[in-house]
Amino acid sequence: MILSFFNKCVLIFFVCIAFQGLAQDSLATATAEKGDGILSLLRKHGVNPYEAYDDFIAMNMDNLRDSVHLYEGRVYRIPAVTLDSVVIVDAIEKKSTEIKNIESKEYSIFGDKHNDVLIKSKKLEGAVYYLVSGHGGPDPGAMAVYKNKSIAEDEYAYDITLRLAKELLAHSATVYIIIQDLNDGIRDERILEIDHDEVAYGGKDIPLNQTARLKQRVDIINDLHRKNRGKYQRLIVTHIDSRSKGQNIDVFFYHHEKSKNGKKLAESVHKTFGKKYKKYQPNRNYTGTFRDRTGLYLVKKTHPAMAYIEIGNIKNKKDQKRILEPDNRQALAKWISEGVLLDFEGGEIGRIR
Repeated sequence: MILSFFNKCVLIFFVCIAFQGLAQDSLATATAEKGDGILSLLRKHGVNPYEAYDDFIAMNMDNLRDSVHLYEGRVYRIPAVTLDSVVIVDAIEKKSTEIKNIESKEYSIFGDKHNDVLIKSKKLEGAVYYLVSGHGGPDPGAMAVYKNKSIAEDEYAYDITLRLAKELLAHSATVYIIIQDLNDGIRDERILEIDHDEVAYGGKDIPLNQTARLKQRVDIINDLHRKNRGKYQRLIVTHIDSRSKGQNIDVFFYHHEKSKNGKKLAESVHKTFGKKYKKYQPNRNYTGTFRDRTGLYLVKKTHPAMAYIEIGNIKNKKDQKRILEPDNRQALAKWISEGVLLDFEGGEIGRIR
């Protein structure tokens, strides 16, 4: 079954006059403390970090390291729409034209701090997405050491996948998370503790044998694909590579060589990343690529059109910043979701995969 949820309708009364005065007279600011990232800073000042993330970056671009990191002790401008600017009212008070219905859904898989999903739009309504994070269960995937602590591919790929799922759900998509860890949720730490309790969709134990493990995922995805026949369906697989320590790589994408829709999906996300790098890191070129790689088991055997994403090299220090920083993991999920929206809005190419 699809992830369980319940709807919460929240009525919000905007105090327009006071809010406009605040926006015109002064802009809220905050000083970054040691250990602060963009998400934590926004959250501490009553702002939904996922709604305000892009606005914060745009407002503070000249005051960020690598376009995403805060400097300790510096003052940052905070987007004006804060939790303090709204007043929760009783559902009976429906007379005011200022009242706006906000739909919210709750998903326990995202964890206590992140389980609430505000519905931003209906842009992906009717679309079905299968999300697979690499490895899991008895297989942690690529490993590295950071500050004398072991870090594992499956933990970070899973965290990014959950963040991506939340973004897609916010646009009314139907989302199947194929690899699940029911007690981790979205985590905002740099070092994600390694465990081996992940299961496959339906609560199935993940096999240790690689071929059996991959076949299990293929069977689950293809079975769901058959059940959703006739719907717009896409598959997104997230991995983290392992190469020599000196090899810094950008995010890159694979697709099936005969899948026009898979190529279009990979190209849409790739194009989005190129635009983001140009905007937020104009002094460095984005070298990520997208190409066919049908030899990969999941690329070859699964039926939905798909994009296979490699996030970075877990052993490279520069790539580790991309992977370990929770702000970066959120940005990756956001950018992927924007590429997904771009792909969906462009429509399908025929009926091929």
